[in-house]
This record gives sequence, C-alpha cells and structure tokens, in this order.
Amino acid sequence: MRRDFNDLLAFVTVAREGSFTRAAGVLGVSQSALSHTIRGLEARLGIRLLTRTTRSVSTTEAGERLMTTVAPRMDEIEAEMAALSEFRDRPAGTIRITTAEHAANCILWPKLRPFIAQYPDIKVEVNIDYGLTDIVAERYDVGVRLGDQVAKDMIAVRISPDITMAVVASPSYFATRPPPKTPHELVLHNCINLRMTTSGAIYAWEFERDGKALNVRTEGQLTFNSTTPRLRAALDGLGLAMVPGDMARDDIAAGRLIQVLADWMPTFPGYHVYYPSRRQSSPAFSLLVAALRHEEGRCDKLEV
Repeated sequence: MRRDFNDLLAFVTVAREGSFTRAAGVLGVSQSALSHTIRGLEARLGIRLLTRTTRSVSTTEAGERLMTTVAPRMDEIEAEMAALSEFRDRPAGTIRITTAEHAANCILWPKLRPFIAQYPDIKVEVNIDYGLTDIVAERYDVGVRLGDQVAKDMIAVRISPDITMAVVASPSYFATRPPPKTPHELVLHNCINLRMTTSGAIYAWEFERDGKALNVRTEGQLTFNSTTPRLRAALDGLGLAMVPGDMARDDIAAGRLIQVLADWMPTFPGYHVYYPSRRQSSPAFSLLVAALRHEEGRCDKLEV
C-alpha cells in the first residue's frame, strides 16, 4: 500500500477545523486541492470519512474512529519533528575522537574544557589509542595524530604547533653518572623505552643535527607503551626518558628534571584532527573542529 501521510494530515486538519475553508488556510493549500486530497483518501480506504453540508463538515463514525487513533500520533510526529529542528538551531549530538595520550592531555583537554562548558548539549567521547585506528571502520568522527601520520585521503586540520622532544632525567639519577653530551653516550645510561603499539617494536630515539638524522636504539630496565609512565619513572630517578617537551616543561623549570641533548632535538609536525572528506558536517562537529583549530602565530613549537 502506498504510504502517504499528507492525506491523513489533511483529514485531521479538516476534522479539527470543521471547515474545508479554514483547513485550507491552515495547510496553505487551495480548497479545491484539499477537497481532492480528502476524496482520494476516502477512495483509497473505500469508506466515507466526512459528512459535508453547505454549512459544516463533520466526521462519520469511521472518520471519528480514524480521528481518535490518528490525530494523537500526528501530534507526536509533529512534536518530534519540532524537536529535531532544535538540533539544527542548537548544536547537539555526540562526537567520538580517537587520539594518543599526549595529544589528549596537552592539546585536546585545554580546548575541550571550555568547549563542553559552552555547549552542554554536545557530548564528546575521547578514546586513547596509540594504534593508527581506521576511524571509518571503527566509527569515529575524527582522529588526532601527528601531521605526518595522517592518510592522504583525509581532510586534516592543524590543532597544535610543531613539537620538540626532550630527553630528561632527575637530579638523583645524574648524581651517580655524568649527563650524556651526545646521543651515542646513551648506551652508557639506563633509558626508559617506548614500545610502539602499531609495530610492537621498541622506539628508536630520534635526533638531528646539522640537517643529519640519527636514530639510537637505547637499552634500559623499563619499557612502557605510553608517555606518562615514562615521565613518572624519570621523575623517580629510574633513568632517562624522551618525552614531548611540553610535558616536561614545568618539571624542568622546577628543577625536578634536567634536560640533556637539547641541541640534538628534531622538530615533528604538530597534531592534526582528520576525518573523511565525504563526512557530512553537523553544527556540533563544525564547532568542535573550529574550537580545536590551531591559531597560527600563537607559538612555533611545543617545547621546553
């Protein structure tokens, strides 16, 4: 059976108004078009729904039954449609983000904190994941990764300046051994390592000087797959750690950590949010991307 609810809406309006003329005005159609719609509905159902006189229109017994059952449902549909229209005018909905720990703590949270206070109807779900998640397959709205990790077929928006790493250890660690002056001297130290989630390999510490790159495979007692435990272990005097410079900045300034090899540190592309080019942007999504967008000229690097 053909599903056409416009004729039911027309019937309910005529029955409520008790007049084709008034109902036509409410619906914004001509009286003749409205009469044609009602006749079509009656023909489709094979039963008369309205009794027409020269002065009024009233429902038949069948029409009254239809009115009793259909009218409340039409009201519910109209109310729900009105509620949905609020989503267009008032940003709302859930946005799912996949990101790494450092970006979540140091880049996303400072911007999300005022954002969620400003837009209480927008829900944000943040999932910490060090793997290069397929955001389409896993049904994330956006991913956050360093610029050189974003696939070429994605739209990418920069949300942070470039990043400089820092090699740090506590004063108590250096109390028993001299600080390294070159990356090659790291083989003499207890280094706190990072295991890469994507490959399972131990991260080779990356350095650069005079335009030449140098990777050093370090050894140590401790290995973690995230950044915060490595920083904590360095603070506890358990070895040297290479961490994003902004994470160690306050501890270095307070004397809790000592930075070494600063003139060997390379710069990495900053974090970007990325999403499929075919994604349809909701108001909530557009507002979030705008809130996260990096302001050019604000600073050049996330460093110590």
